[in-house]
Amino acid sequence: MHLNHQMTRRSFMGLTGSAAAVTGLNLAGCGSDSGSSEGSGGSAGSSEQIGGSLTIYTPNSETLTNTVIPAFEDKTGITVDLIQAGTGEVFKKLESEKDNPVADIVWGGGYTKYWSSSDLFQEYTAAENDNVIESYRNTTGYSTPYCLDGSVILLNKDLTDGMDIKGYADLLRDDLSGKIASADPANSSSAFAQLTNMLKDMGGYDSDDAWDYVRKLYTLVAGKIASSSSNVYKTVSDGEMSVGLSYEDPCVQLLIDGANVDVVYPKEGCVFLPASSAIIKNCQNLDQAKAWIDYTVSQEGQQVIAENTTVRPVRDDVTLNSNMKPMDEINVVEEDYEYVNQHADEIVSKYTDISTSIAG
Repeated sequence: MHLNHQMTRRSFMGLTGSAAAVTGLNLAGCGSDSGSSEGSGGSAGSSEQIGGSLTIYTPNSETLTNTVIPAFEDKTGITVDLIQAGTGEVFKKLESEKDNPVADIVWGGGYTKYWSSSDLFQEYTAAENDNVIESYRNTTGYSTPYCLDGSVILLNKDLTDGMDIKGYADLLRDDLSGKIASADPANSSSAFAQLTNMLKDMGGYDSDDAWDYVRKLYTLVAGKIASSSSNVYKTVSDGEMSVGLSYEDPCVQLLIDGANVDVVYPKEGCVFLPASSAIIKNCQNLDQAKAWIDYTVSQEGQQVIAENTTVRPVRDDVTLNSNMKPMDEINVVEEDYEYVNQHADEIVSKYTDISTSIAG
């Protein structure tokens, strides 16, 4: 699908100081009871042209935004104002605007961000929630998973020629010192996902061996923390860095675009996590926001994602595109969602202590 129109208005947030941690935000809601918590019935679940406008904050990649948003606009007649920034900056912005929201929708970011910021969101369940794969349905009442993305290791083929890198353990090489790109796990959802993935693989979230691995790895990162998740894969593709701790979506797109890179699914195990979307409490365009949530998990919306992007759908009644490596060829491991939700502050704190001690 290729949609040619100019409805979307796009802008970018500038950084406004240090962004919020992956969790630990104590956010107060605005106290709105407007709108049903169910997705069935009403204009939101309808295929008719609704019209109006919708403001979306997102950390998502250009590939995903340039595919899903035009399709949604064509389907609904809604014009999207898209404001892009890193996950930490998006949620910091939401917190600062909670008494007078600017955005209607936040689209993207890991489940821990939504879990720790639940009071910011309007309860709503998509009309087709029951058609989503059971483990990825909206069970919170407000947060709707719409795709899956896995943690991967991105290699610049020239700069890693001769290095047999198949997983996390293979990164502990002296010749990679200062050549490993990572975003900040205290600010970036994808970097936090990498951190919990490697902890899971290397012994467990509270394992001394796993945290010793984290210390060794980030010693090799040598303080060169990327300012955003996009800088991680861009610096590897551009040849500035040899290795990037990144995520599947933009890395597979680089392969499709002919970049001189390899995408490695860690041999120790790859975690695929759901990315979510939610309606902001007291938003200005509630009907349009409901239409967005409904569309992202509808069969039509999921097929757009499956056919045209490099993330994985949350429904099994759509056809995955041929650029994606089949799941049965990847060693998939599962995140302990409950543990990570309950201990995310502690995980971030341990990482920060390690990072500070390395810098010192």
